[in-house]
This record gives sequence, C-alpha cells and structure tokens, in this order.
Amino acid sequence: MGTGCAAMLLALGSSPAGSQQEGRAAPAPVAEPAPQNAPAPVLSAAQVVVPTGTHIPLVLHNGISTRTAKPGDPVYFETLFPILVDSKVAIPAGSYLTGEITEAKRPGRVKGRGEIMMKLTTMILPNSYVVNLNAAPTNASSGGGETVNSEGKIVGGSGKGSDAVTVIRTTAAGAGIGAGVGAAAGNIARGAGIGAGAGALAGLSAVLLTRGPEAELPRGSTVEAVIDRPIYLDADKVQFTGPGQASSMAGPPNRENSRPIPFPF
Repeated sequence: MGTGCAAMLLALGSSPAGSQQEGRAAPAPVAEPAPQNAPAPVLSAAQVVVPTGTHIPLVLHNGISTRTAKPGDPVYFETLFPILVDSKVAIPAGSYLTGEITEAKRPGRVKGRGEIMMKLTTMILPNSYVVNLNAAPTNASSGGGETVNSEGKIVGGSGKGSDAVTVIRTTAAGAGIGAGVGAAAGNIARGAGIGAGAGALAGLSAVLLTRGPEAELPRGSTVEAVIDRPIYLDADKVQFTGPGQASSMAGPPNRENSRPIPFPF
C-alpha cells in the first residue's frame, strides 16, 4: 500500500513538470555573424558623360616645329574655357591635356608642305582626377599660315607668295648692286641689268634649293580639339563649384612663311 501510494505520488508530482516542459516553445535559432572579409556590395556610381564631338579650346605649352619634331614626342595643352554638361562644370578651365605627335614631315624643296599630326590621350582635371580620352585638333591659330585638314593634320603654309617676294627682293637688290658697280665702270644701265639678273638667279636658287616654310605651333598657340568618343566622368569627382582658371600666356607673334634669302641680298 505504501509503495503504491509513493509511486502514485511520484507520478502525480512529475506530471505537471513534464506537461510544462512539453508546452515550451522551441528556442529561436541564433544568427551566425557575417564573415569579416565578405566583399561589400558593388554600387554603380553615377556618371557625367561628355558627348562625342565636344569641342575643347586649348593653349599649347610646348612649341612644336617640323624642323625638330618626331613621332612619339609629347605635347602639353591646357583648357582655356570650361566645358558644361547639363549646365554644370564637367571640365574646368585650367585642366591639362597630354598626348603625342604621331607624324611629322618637313616641307619639300620644290613642293610639299610641312605636316604635323598628333593625338591627345590623357586629361588631368584640377583636382588631379585623371581621365583617358581620344581627341584630335580641328583648327589652330599659330601666328603663321598653318591650317588643319579634315584628318586633324596640321599643315604648314605653302610659301608661294613669299617665294615670289624672295625673287623680287633679290632681283631688286641685285639691280641696285649692279647699278653701283656699273656707275663705277661708266655704264649704270648695263650694271643694273647684270645685277638684276644675278639677283633673280639667286632668288630662284633660294626657292629651288631650300625647304619651304616649316609647319610650326609656337608656345601659346591656340588649338581647338574635338573628342572622338564620349568621356565618362565619375559624378562624385567632378563636383566643381567654379569655372576654373587657365594660365595667362601670351599668344604667338605673327610670322611670315618665307625662305631664307641668300647673302648678300
């Protein structure tokens, strides 16, 4: 009897605990910490696009001449005016552009003009942001007779007008010298004629034996470049609050496309 009661009491005492244990909710799973070296999600940054065909006014920092230029020589430019995209400054004035000469040809002795071809490959904004680009000149102001053709090639002046001037000057100078010699010999007209002939021959020799005018872009020459493909700029790197400022640089002096005149004319 005692043993049966004890067993019954033990069963009754353990029943509530067992029921309570069975009624408890399962513990929530514990989230595992994220790996420390997990890569951050890649976010696409907004970009400012300078479209193909944009014209960029530039000033040259290093002089170029077909007399010494060769392919691979560097060229250094600076922007003169800010470039706007959606009414905001994308390329401030005072940005630097670098590139290289790809072709240089000296003028011929009888015909053929000096030619320079270059490409611009890199732009450095005032905040040191470096951008790749592909641009070529469309026109140039060098103080001489240089022009830019449809291929972006800078072509020197022909020198034809100056050649005629060279012959005229040497003819006149020769006539003057001959007249002086003729006066001393008692025949001014003959001396002038001989001198004029000698001067004309000297001028013609100068035209035939010397090269035509070199194609040149002196320091301070202005060039307008056009980009051949869009320039993509990170928006957070082109948040300029002003238009920028280009270096003050004197323009090149006016030059004559002329051949050297032989001594003593």
